[in-house]
Amino acid sequence: MAFTHLHVHTEFSLLDGSSKIKEIAVQAKKLGFDSLAVTDHGVMYGVIDFYRACKDAGIKPIIGCEIYVCPGSRFDKEKGHDDFRYFHLVLLAENDIGYHNLMKIVSVGFTEGYYYKPRVDYETLEKYHEGIIALSACLAGEVSKYLTFQRYEEAKEAALRYEKIFGKGNFYLELQDHGIEDQKLVNQQLLRLHKETGMELVCTNDVHYTFEDDAAAHDILLCIQTGKKVSDEDRMRYEGGQYYLKSEAEMAELFPYVPEALENTHKIAQRCNLEIEFGVQKLPHFDVPDGFTAWEYLKHLCCEGFTKRYPKEPQELKERLDYELETIHSMGYVDYFLIVWDFIHYAKSKGIMVGPGRGSAAGSIVSYCLEITDIDPVRYQLLFERFLNPERVSMPDIDVDFCFERRQEVIDYVVEKYGKECVAQIVTFGTLAARGVIRDVGRVLDLPYALCDSIAKMVPQELNITIDKALTMNPELRKQYENDEQVKYLIDMSKRLEGLPRHTSMHAAGVVISQKPIVEYVPLSRGSDGAVTTQYIMTTLEELGLLKMDFLGLRTLTVIQNAIDLAGRNGKQVRLQDIDYNDRAVLESIGTGKTEGIFQLESSGMKSFMKELKPQNLEDIIAGISLYRPGPMDFIPKYLKGKNDPEHITYDCDALEPILEPTYGCIVYQGATRSWFKSTKTRHIYKVRN
Repeated sequence: MAFTHLHVHTEFSLLDGSSKIKEIAVQAKKLGFDSLAVTDHGVMYGVIDFYRACKDAGIKPIIGCEIYVCPGSRFDKEKGHDDFRYFHLVLLAENDIGYHNLMKIVSVGFTEGYYYKPRVDYETLEKYHEGIIALSACLAGEVSKYLTFQRYEEAKEAALRYEKIFGKGNFYLELQDHGIEDQKLVNQQLLRLHKETGMELVCTNDVHYTFEDDAAAHDILLCIQTGKKVSDEDRMRYEGGQYYLKSEAEMAELFPYVPEALENTHKIAQRCNLEIEFGVQKLPHFDVPDGFTAWEYLKHLCCEGFTKRYPKEPQELKERLDYELETIHSMGYVDYFLIVWDFIHYAKSKGIMVGPGRGSAAGSIVSYCLEITDIDPVRYQLLFERFLNPERVSMPDIDVDFCFERRQEVIDYVVEKYGKECVAQIVTFGTLAARGVIRDVGRVLDLPYALCDSIAKMVPQELNITIDKALTMNPELRKQYENDEQVKYLIDMSKRLEGLPRHTSMHAAGVVISQKPIVEYVPLSRGSDGAVTTQYIMTTLEELGLLKMDFLGLRTLTVIQNAIDLAGRNGKQVRLQDIDYNDRAVLESIGTGKTEGIFQLESSGMKSFMKELKPQNLEDIIAGISLYRPGPMDFIPKYLKGKNDPEHITYDCDALEPILEPTYGCIVYQGATRSWFKSTKTRHIYKVRN
């Protein structure tokens, strides 16, 4: 193979590229390529997904970006001539140093240079040039732009400047041919530049979609981006339908006069060798008081908390605490628990309402003793192994609820303690989902609103629904699709665009804290509100070994705090820990479905379920919340029958009875059975206590 695609835009060139990452990696392999680059516009949102997809497909991933370079300082925010406001430049990471420098370049574009686009300047490129190979890019590149305006000497000066920045042999003149007249002129002048300067040539295709017949769907995507219709004359277009992943033969046919330009793409691919590290923890270190190590300080805090939480408990509970501590220590999570303890302790010391705990972290005595949670895991028979299990190594996940109005104070404390360069919030993506994409495509095609709305409404409103699933589930939709050409075209185009990321936003709760500046590990961006976010999503950050925390803002806590304050002003002191959670009047009220304003019980479905359940204690409500979700929901009739007639419950084997007895023979809690048998120590303590 003598050619490699080095200029490729995926779905993460938002609303501009329509190549789905997994799809394009597979197609590259089918075409016989042994490597493929990703060069999204100004961002690195999808590079980890791309890296993994290429590895899965059996080809080498080349990580890059098509950045925006401003002609002056990145700090200048004055509008210049539209044609020279910024230039494109393709950067490829040759190695690990190049990858880390690329992340810094892209981050600077957002955090310091953003003006219409995330721009950098020559100073940025000079600072972070090591390990990077640069290509002069498309017609929007600086060299090609000057050549388009017949300013050859300025183009030559720009090319020499880039060669000086990146080093001889690291800057290439890029030829493209999509049937555009300007490209023919520019290519001739690039050949002249090559002869005069000795700079090497490469040829690329500016890939924006995977298959040749994706051109129409991609054109619709551009209209969604620009708010236009396909019938509009004066709009952004990619003319000619040539922006797909072409074969080597097709590229050779386009550039028969420069075979070395094809060869050079493969030589560059051979030079680019990057291995991204997964699963290695990058937790920040917690500063402990003098005289302690982090491990000693955690044990000290837990011993103090244990005396407070369990003043009269048997020795077996102390053994469970020691077991949990040893597990935490052996898995390398000592600093993690101290970090969480610290910011929760800060919040409580400032009168910021903190939730009692949610999720699997409530199964830990360590969490309870540190007052990270206020739920006794022994009282409710909660399993530590659901939270941390040495046989299933994964980052702990402690979600913490804070008063909605004061959540930011806790984040500000964390930023101040660990440094603003080491703390960031996390990006998330909105997508072109099934119903929405049908409406978007219909608008672009200028189809009647009533038609598009009726088709969209035929897609069932359920979690993770797709158009293909909807066609299977809804016979009327299938009938329209098969019998109406207009509807078929609408749905076919929608299917090609379905699932593409549409826009970025900030994750509602996620915050990442790192031991070094975050830009050493992930690229950063800046939202419209000025807040810095990572360019990688939450799950990717976890895979890279970074500490992700969920700082959840919960309005219910704000309401509770306000109620306590109001009671105090009226002479009634209320303490949450003194409330009877099995108050008969409250339970009867919940059983009538009057649950408006009660967290997790106020949906119409939950109201109806509570009327059937008629909870007699808090445990009934806990089980009800666990049942009312996809999967366990199927057990609701069986659960209700068992609750109302426990004498007729049967178990497949005797060992299941102590596990399933509290839930009337139903497996309600995820992983409960497996975790139970994994921990004989936990099981023994339950027997002692109960």
